[in-house]
Amino acid sequence: MSVVMAGVLPPFTLNLWQDIQAMLHYGFMQQAFLAGTILSVVAGLIGYFVVLRHQAFAGESLSDVAFTGAVGGAALGINPLASLLVTTVVVALAMGGLGERLRGRDVAIGTVLAWVLGLGALFLSLFNAHVSGAGTGFSGVKVLFGDILGISTDQLHIIALISGLTVLALAAITRPLLFASLDPDVAAARGVPVRALGLFFMVLLAITVSEATLVVGALLVFALLLLPAAIAHQVTTHPFAALALAAGIAVIVTWSGITIGFYTNYPSSVCISLLAFVSYIAVVGSKRLQRGLLSGNRMHGVRNPG
Repeated sequence: MSVVMAGVLPPFTLNLWQDIQAMLHYGFMQQAFLAGTILSVVAGLIGYFVVLRHQAFAGESLSDVAFTGAVGGAALGINPLASLLVTTVVVALAMGGLGERLRGRDVAIGTVLAWVLGLGALFLSLFNAHVSGAGTGFSGVKVLFGDILGISTDQLHIIALISGLTVLALAAITRPLLFASLDPDVAAARGVPVRALGLFFMVLLAITVSEATLVVGALLVFALLLLPAAIAHQVTTHPFAALALAAGIAVIVTWSGITIGFYTNYPSSVCISLLAFVSYIAVVGSKRLQRGLLSGNRMHGVRNPG
């Protein structure tokens, strides 16, 4: 990592295999790709259900909570990853407990989240005043924008363990969760525990947001969580195909962002988010263009029936 930090970067060539070998020569890049792959798969899978269940607001809210939890833990001398996990899970359970009432309380929840973000700013100020520079390896910038190139071996092991358990838990509830997401009233009538599934999914969402914060930061986690899933939702209506596509797009975007960041020295998290945004705009734009062309052809056919 010191080579990159010093600005001595290997040149990018048109020989992609050589470029890949140059990146993977560094141990921190190997860990970055491993962590990015694991988290991208989880974010893509969870993100698809976020889109399907119209819970984008919840995902964005939890990213603000993750910032406050991490900085608060650092300011109080608690492990930042543990503190942000606990904080986001508790808030996610509270939000999930509101159920359908959540939709009617956007203003109240937005007010509370504004307070939570302000509390995070307070914790950040306390951290900078009393803890920063004490050799903790933590900084507010890392929480806001992530630091995928700085993930340690211990963090990678924790990410792999938590992500594996999250994917297994999601796989166990995928079919009933799909049913409850697409038609909650019919699912409840069929005996599906819709409310319990909703609460459990909110916990999985909180865990995913907490982990993804390490990669792209609290400010940009929404892009990795939502945009690949939104692209998949635009491309296919088949749930399992969309799940696989969302995970695949998230992985490709993350790999590309890490690569661009390595060779340009720009923050990888910003590159990942921008690539996800540009990809989403391109897909939505192409879909609208296709609909416009089809509509124009139909109108032309009506005017010229002969």
